[in-house]
Amino acid sequence: MQELLIITIILALFFDFTNGFHDTANAIATSVSTKAIPPKVAVFGAACLNFLGAFVSLKVATTVAKGVVNSQAITLEVVLAGIVGAIIWNLFTWRIGMPTSSSHALIGGVAGAAIMSVGLTAINWQGLLDKVLIPSIVAPVLGLIIAGVIMLIIMLITRKATDDKSENIFRRLQIISASFVAFTHGTNDAQKTMGIIALALLVAHPGQAFDVPLWVIISSALFMAMGTYIGGWRIIRTLGERIVDLKPRQGFAAETATASILFTTASMGFPVSTTHTISSSILGAGLARRPGRVNWKIVRNIGVAWIFTLPCAALVGASMKALDGVPGGHFMVLVMTMIIAGSIVLTRHWKRESFVQVLVRLAPIDRFSRKSLKV
Repeated sequence: MQELLIITIILALFFDFTNGFHDTANAIATSVSTKAIPPKVAVFGAACLNFLGAFVSLKVATTVAKGVVNSQAITLEVVLAGIVGAIIWNLFTWRIGMPTSSSHALIGGVAGAAIMSVGLTAINWQGLLDKVLIPSIVAPVLGLIIAGVIMLIIMLITRKATDDKSENIFRRLQIISASFVAFTHGTNDAQKTMGIIALALLVAHPGQAFDVPLWVIISSALFMAMGTYIGGWRIIRTLGERIVDLKPRQGFAAETATASILFTTASMGFPVSTTHTISSSILGAGLARRPGRVNWKIVRNIGVAWIFTLPCAALVGASMKALDGVPGGHFMVLVMTMIIAGSIVLTRHWKRESFVQVLVRLAPIDRFSRKSLKV
């Protein structure tokens, strides 16, 4: 039991790390693509603010731990399999440069593992509907509307100003709005790992009241910050360039809308997707300015990825739970996770680079040194 708990905590923190580099784009894609903030400064600032934001609230952690899967269905094996499902889906979508929800990957992975363990009764369907599915639809819609309204207001206010002057002003304002997004991302996303680790501790020590120890908060915040610093540059390009050709005014509108929504939902305990919200906010800002410049093919692909995240992560989580049931299953799950994760990361450059060169390329020092955002 103790060994399984340690493995579960390690993989939960690894998921937190992948969440950080997978969702770096959420905080900095718009400000980097508009050249409001230098890339290295952006990722370092986002990492620090992610860390600080994780200490604000624990309501999302409570929802993840207790609001979706019935407590009777939770075992360490279920938690472990669910985390693996989320990790694999995160890495796969990072590999193809597609911004998807780490939140839904984690919830889907745990839900799939729980269903494989005891059946459909494992899920608190009302909690899933009220605290996950409905907010996951409402938040992006609000992001689309609010960002569009903010962009229209900005265009009205700056109608007499020259483009260069207004863009320079909003390029500076983006420093504030991007910082707010990074802070609220930590408030929203790091809590999901806190909730999973706290749940694992509760299962391993039955009879104790649900609590998130300080070491769990610090470690979750730290691994999220580390992942953020590494950065998911492929996704940054998708969000920052491929949906719409962003200008500083649009970037400010999208970031302001996203941060406002994330701060509100985190205070209510809703684990909404930062990725969904920023993507729809970018779309809203783009539609308000130049609807014809929106790349609808990319929007469609992102939408498809959103739809498949919960079921695909659930399928992987269920598969890992089934594998965990055979003799030596814990070890097999751990080894398979390492093999899949290593393959996804390394095959991106295996034809051209050595293992050491791949590790160097993962650092933000070199990602933009040749051509900005050409990843």
